[in-house]
Amino acid sequence: MGPIHRIGLVVGREWSFPPAFIDEVNGRDTGVVAEFASIGGTHHDEPVPYDVLVDRISHEVPMYRSYLKHAVLQGRTVVNNPFMWSADDKFFGASLITQLGVASPRTVLLPNKAYVPGIVPNESLRNLKYPLDWQAIVEYTGLPCVLKDAHGGGWKEVYICRSLEELIHHYDESGLLTMVVQQFIDFEQFVRCLCLGQEEVLVMRYDPRARRYIVDPDYLEPALKARVVRDCRTIVGALGYDMNSIEFAIKDGVPYAIDFMNPAPDFDVNSLTPEYFRWVVEHMADLTIRLARHPRAQVGSLDWARMFRAGRG
Repeated sequence: MGPIHRIGLVVGREWSFPPAFIDEVNGRDTGVVAEFASIGGTHHDEPVPYDVLVDRISHEVPMYRSYLKHAVLQGRTVVNNPFMWSADDKFFGASLITQLGVASPRTVLLPNKAYVPGIVPNESLRNLKYPLDWQAIVEYTGLPCVLKDAHGGGWKEVYICRSLEELIHHYDESGLLTMVVQQFIDFEQFVRCLCLGQEEVLVMRYDPRARRYIVDPDYLEPALKARVVRDCRTIVGALGYDMNSIEFAIKDGVPYAIDFMNPAPDFDVNSLTPEYFRWVVEHMADLTIRLARHPRAQVGSLDWARMFRAGRG
């Protein structure tokens, strides 16, 4: 019998996915075992004991993110790559998918409303255009528009603004957050897609008002569904995400990717429905077992250092 490969699960308060995933992996008898990762007091030269780490929480626990970068440097596979995750924001994403030919709402990057101590506005912000031309912004995005945190997720700090006054009001309360304002797509259909391994895509009907999934496999006509799947693969391939959810607001037959940087997507059985939850558990097991047995190179800081040196040479 060959060596045992280990998958470490890095999670927070989730209760349904972790045990189901661990049982699924461990019940397959593939020479791969899954367990909760144990992290803490790590030496900088300490070997990482996992072949694959599944990251569900490092965006809220910075120490985990540092450990996961350490793991990538040792050639371990992390889902999702912490270097890519750290680099992403919603304005960058809108620029990226536009260049890739995926439909995106018109998006504007706003200056921060407030700054950390030490920033003196009339001295530290000499590159900043001021005042903002709010009228030009809403002429570009249209009204209503959507104000959201450029680094946020889970529908936090998201505001539908129906007037210029409402937009400015919510912006004035945004504090240290970096906000973007986007065109509101008055959708006729709405889907959320789970994307695993940059190839597997589950297209799900989703009601964003009620925040619930609806099991309806024939919701999209075939050509439109094929375009959504193709756009999902284009996005996750560019981002390097092996675990992501992507939302499309569909209007006049065009799927606009309105939220597509969710590297720790909702895997809860109560929200996903039992049918979709089972799909996630089985396909995450397929993905991580494959990566444990056949590692795939990830871009990390050593790669960037080599590219930097090559550029200077």
